[in-house]
Amino acid sequence: MSYVWMAIIGFLVGLVARALLPGDQKLGMIMTALLGIAGSFVANFAGRAMGLYGAGGAAGFIASVVGAIVLLLLYGLVTKASR
Repeated sequence: MSYVWMAIIGFLVGLVARALLPGDQKLGMIMTALLGIAGSFVANFAGRAMGLYGAGGAAGFIASVVGAIVLLLLYGLVTKASR
């Protein structure tokens, strides 16, 4: 059941990140959810590397949104370069 919640929260994080970042991102629903989940992982990894979270701690919602925005910016740079 935790994977279902992770997917739901990841989808919400992805939606918030796409809403906060200006521009037109051509991502579907599945890519939005994957973006949010990956953003959570990025925020968790970066937080542990900086010493903000302990070994068992997890990133919060806002940190996950920031991680998703970073990934969305990188996605935009990669797709712009390939055009």
